[in-house]
Amino acid sequence: MKVFKFGGASVKDAAGIRNVYDVLQKAGYEDVLLVVSAMGKTTNALELVIKNYFDKSTELSASVQEIKKYHNQILLDLFEDDKHEVFEAVNTLFSDLEYFLSHNKSPNYNFVYDQIVSYGELISTTILSRFMSFMDIKTEWIDVRNYIKTNANYRDAEVDWELTQKNIANNFKSKVLNITQGFLGSDENNFTTTLGREGSDYTAAIFAYCLNAESVTIWKDVPGVMNADPRYFENASLLNQISYREAIELAFYGATVIHPKTLQPLQKKEIPLLVKSFINPLLKGTVVSKGAALEPFMPCFIVKREQLLISLSSIDFSFIMEENISEIFALFHEFKIKVNLIQNSAISFSVCVEDKFGNFKDLLAILSKKFKVGYNENVTLYTIRHFNETAAQTVVEGKTVLLKQLGTETMQIVTKEN
Repeated sequence: MKVFKFGGASVKDAAGIRNVYDVLQKAGYEDVLLVVSAMGKTTNALELVIKNYFDKSTELSASVQEIKKYHNQILLDLFEDDKHEVFEAVNTLFSDLEYFLSHNKSPNYNFVYDQIVSYGELISTTILSRFMSFMDIKTEWIDVRNYIKTNANYRDAEVDWELTQKNIANNFKSKVLNITQGFLGSDENNFTTTLGREGSDYTAAIFAYCLNAESVTIWKDVPGVMNADPRYFENASLLNQISYREAIELAFYGATVIHPKTLQPLQKKEIPLLVKSFINPLLKGTVVSKGAALEPFMPCFIVKREQLLISLSSIDFSFIMEENISEIFALFHEFKIKVNLIQNSAISFSVCVEDKFGNFKDLLAILSKKFKVGYNENVTLYTIRHFNETAAQTVVEGKTVLLKQLGTETMQIVTKEN
């Protein structure tokens, strides 16, 4: 069994759906499970529906209609006959969504979020499955919620591995092209749950683990894992192979290609992960596997923009000790501020953080009562794995260096544009 994962960008329109068919023709589809995300920006569109629902906005119905219109156009582009059964199947899903919006009694935002946002994956896989059948590929459409069971921690559910393995072992059909949804599961009451960040990649890894799969392939719009983001670095290069450990290190520092929770189940059974291009499916891409030396060996760059550099020092020149640092970190946790770099001396403590939820001003008011606080807004954190002087110079050229930290393999530099 091979597991293929296709993200939203790969199925954003009719051309994308046809391209998935072409990829399968070239890569093969016997004993393959497809894990598929919502189409294009559908998840964002459904988040607007959720906002309008809780705001009791008059735009609620219009926001649902926009999503309907988007998917209906894809259907019209794919199927010659608007009487094809797929139209009714998709309409039924939208009817279910509208029924939920009109009958739900729960005020729990996270619960409502999961019930609504899940329709993106249910609709995309329904369309893809019917199109593959239309093109004479026999498929088995799977409702992933019957297989992946979780707790009721909506929006970031934890997998019940024992029950999930049992479901997959007892009910999964091989020898056909299986198509299922990424990102979703269900709790013990069969309410839909979602698996959090990079949930579709994680879904692929869960199935691979439970099926003892030969490999997992994530199909993306890039040739594979690059040593740098091409948006920021002109000469970004493809990495032919990296180890699980290296991939986890890169993800920890902010690289967005592969999330650590995707790698963990694969690592346990040494199932290789391939990152390949759905634009050029015959290219080799990148292989992530156990103990694979970085090839080619070169510096790898990770960029995190719009960071905050906060410097704290004691008001009375006393040492900043463990109790101070634990208090500071408790506040970061309370205000949902992510720490990306730490540096401290006897009387000062510096952190580069991400204020994703806009809580810094509230935090500042509390910190200022106990510490002298200085900060720089809108700084950039560069992390260089396997750094050398040339790589460091590339990063700092034309910028002011506010903080630099060196490890044996990793250099981190906080900069401000001049």
